Order: sequence, then structure tokens, then C-alpha cells
Amino acid sequence: MTSSSILALVTLVVRDYDEAVDFYTRALGFELVEDTDRGDGSRWVVVRPRGAGQGTGLLLARAKNEAEAAAVGAQTGGRVGFFLHTDDFGRDHARMTAAGVRFLEEPRHEPYGSVAVFEDLYGNRWDLLQPAAG
Repeated sequence: MTSSSILALVTLVVRDYDEAVDFYTRALGFELVEDTDRGDGSRWVVVRPRGAGQGTGLLLARAKNEAEAAAVGAQTGGRVGFFLHTDDFGRDHARMTAAGVRFLEEPRHEPYGSVAVFEDLYGNRWDLLQPAAG
């Protein structure tokens, strides 16, 4: 018998649920998959790129203490830590730029695809990437 696993969620520590949901749904075009009040002042908030089906989503977790708050925006030590693949780089780059997403560089065309680094609302670095065909 063969077993398989998928990476379902990645936790992203945020300052505020609503501002994070707004950014990821409005600026990045993600869909809100779940937003459930847990009864203790916290929420279970999941977003994922539109069309990702059951692909990996982000669990937006509000910082609960000073240590978690200090990690907001620096969860990968300043490196690109998230990779958003697209099937139309030009379309998504233009849409995200119009929505106020801050790109840190001009688009580059590398052997592996078209790419540009951007920051989310907290300063976490992402690659917008259209992989090369083939």
C-alpha cells in the first residue's frame, strides 16, 4: 500500500486578522477558504490562491505575545520565503501593482521563468513566478 501526503497549510503570523484577509484577498487575489471564530478571541483563518483547489493554503494566525509579534514580517529572516506561481506573469504583476503591492525589483526573465520579488503588507518577501515552459 502506498501512502501520500500533501502540505495543507503554512502558518503566517499576522498583526490583525482583518487587515491580513483584506490584503491577501484584495491585493493578491486569494480566496478566503475559512474564517471561524474559536470562541477565545482567536480565529481559524485560511486563505489560498484562487484555483488552487485543495493546494497549500495560508493559516493567518494573529500574534498572541511579544515573541510572535516580533516575528511578524520576519518569519524567514529577510529571505524570500513564499513562492506564488502564476500562469500569466504580466497579468498578475500588473493587477498586483495596481492593487498597491510593493515590488522590490523589476521583473526578470531567468532560465527557470519570469520572476519579481514583492513584499506582503508585513514585509515578508515573496516571489511572483511564472515557471518556464517545459
